[in-house]
Amino acid sequence: MTLKPEITKYLSDRALLKLPQLWEAPVSVHRANSHLNVALQQPLTDIYSVKHKSIPGPTSNLPIRIYRPNDATDLPALVFFHGGGWVLNFLDIYEPALRKLSNLGKFVIIAVDYQKAPEHPFPIPFDDCFATLKWVSDNATELGIDKSSIGVGGDSAGGNLASAVALKARDEKSIELAFQILIYPCNNNLMDYQSAIDNGEGFGLTTKSMQWFWQQYLQDKQDHTNSYAVPAIASDFS
Repeated sequence: MTLKPEITKYLSDRALLKLPQLWEAPVSVHRANSHLNVALQQPLTDIYSVKHKSIPGPTSNLPIRIYRPNDATDLPALVFFHGGGWVLNFLDIYEPALRKLSNLGKFVIIAVDYQKAPEHPFPIPFDDCFATLKWVSDNATELGIDKSSIGVGGDSAGGNLASAVALKARDEKSIELAFQILIYPCNNNLMDYQSAIDNGEGFGLTTKSMQWFWQQYLQDKQDHTNSYAVPAIASDFS
């Protein structure tokens, strides 16, 4: 696979750091290393407002950030779940991207710092994310959001969580979502498809690393047959 020069340089520079593989060090070490990404981020774009808030979750209070592009009182909203293999990352890393996305999309973004595996495996991160969506829907008027224009989205593991939350909202008929934004979502835990074989090494995230992430998230055998954990196995996507 041909990479852009800037990506090749990033991978080369990262290799020089000689960071341990995921399975070679405690999770705390990898979380500390992920803070390096904050130093690499772009300058913050100006935005109308960013509010830091804590909301009640099923097992813990959940930190959220609310990005607002203007003072309109009927904006669409995106409930965003960040990536990181259900184990890593935090909202500071996503701050530049979410500010830009809110400004360009002209919608409110609510991002949640859900609890992480392996300390909090499935269904805890999923439950946190669904609780965040429900809180946004229940408080749409106070948030200046059009309740009929709420969607979910996320990248990587966050895309998995967004997919799963959408399935539950549909199944329970509790919240009618307007859209999903799924950015390379981890919706299938099988590693035998062609892209995992062809690109499993040499491009940063390896197939073995993805297997490790799934092991941290799905710690009960029966989770592998739960479509809220593995959305790709759902029987109906309508």
